[in-house]
Amino acid sequence: MATIESKLVELLTVPVEASGFQLWGVEYVQAGRHSILRVFIDHENGINIEDCAEASRQVSAVMDVEDPISTEYTLEVSSPGVDRPLFTAAQYAAYIGEDAKVQLTMPVAGSRNLKGVITSVDGQMLTIKVDGKDLIVALDNIRKGNIIAKF
Repeated sequence: MATIESKLVELLTVPVEASGFQLWGVEYVQAGRHSILRVFIDHENGINIEDCAEASRQVSAVMDVEDPISTEYTLEVSSPGVDRPLFTAAQYAAYIGEDAKVQLTMPVAGSRNLKGVITSVDGQMLTIKVDGKDLIVALDNIRKGNIIAKF
């Protein structure tokens, strides 16, 4: 069964790319009248506020016509930032060797919160080294994943 996020990615990819950006990911947080739709965009030259405004106009137009979310929500369009969220196997694979934190739906090795180094991605399975141990996590078990920014 497709999630609302996957349906939104399908719906918003073309208009975001038509604006000259990559759709990095979509996050929908339901909270009644305070629901939030976060759309993350990226570009090889970075993202500025004007880019976000342009993508927001395109996304808003599509959302108004298609109306995939029947309740009120706030639209936020931004860059993924330095602690970028990860949504796909390809994104996790691009950050092999980097520190990441993942929040899981179901515990792995007794924990729902893991911090470690991404060591590999094989299909829909992520291997993350936590405290010297390789843990294998199904990507569909990850509620949220982020790169840990290094300064």
